[in-house]
Amino acid sequence: MSALNPIAPIGQAVLGLLRTAGAISIFAWRGIRAMLLPPWYFGQVGAQLMRIGFYSLPVVGLTAVFTGAALALNIYTGGARFNAEQFVPNIVVIGITRELGPVLASLMLAGRVSAAMAAEIGAMRVTEQIDALHTLSTDPFRFLVAPRLLAALISVPLLVLIADIIGVFGGYGVSTVILDFNGATYIRNTLDFMTSGDVTSGLIKAGVFGFIIALMGCYHGYNSARGAQGVGRATTNAVVSAAILIFAANYTLTTLFV
Repeated sequence: MSALNPIAPIGQAVLGLLRTAGAISIFAWRGIRAMLLPPWYFGQVGAQLMRIGFYSLPVVGLTAVFTGAALALNIYTGGARFNAEQFVPNIVVIGITRELGPVLASLMLAGRVSAAMAAEIGAMRVTEQIDALHTLSTDPFRFLVAPRLLAALISVPLLVLIADIIGVFGGYGVSTVILDFNGATYIRNTLDFMTSGDVTSGLIKAGVFGFIIALMGCYHGYNSARGAQGVGRATTNAVVSAAILIFAANYTLTTLFV
């Protein structure tokens, strides 16, 4: 028995990971079922669309424009070593639409939206407002979780589409102003090289990432421990877990779209 003791912590960690994965899967299933079946709280959905979508436009737009600009500069620097500077618009548009647009926008939303959801629902858990919903015969999953999941599924792909456009024009601005590219040629090369599959794959990723962002925020907030420390821990866990799952899901979806 003593020889097996060093293995015990590893086994406990694996069991804890599987237990958490199972709890998240059950929570996700309950959230999806509440999202698909009536009653629906459209007022809550509208409010979450504003919070997740409209209020996130500035941070997503700034992230996209600077990402596109930096990407163009780096591609130009690397391409100059092989006399391939002319491929800057081609690589910028595919890099933004397939990878950087969905991933970076979703990571910014994970820091903003997941944290806000976890803090809000966690505070409701601490102040027993969720218990009050049960008392009023209102399903918390239908009133709290389902509207956030649905709003994220709608708003995150729209935000990523806007981020794609802004990111491409960020690369266009740097290329034409600093790198002396011809504007008309840059746009023509971008449109000729970009395919509908590039944009579609990025938007599908955005939908999955949006679900992950809302799910992690709701899950950690709903299961928050009592007290201010519990809410703070739930907020931190929501952001970290959403970011990790976004990277994992991005790799999985990329392998499917290649």
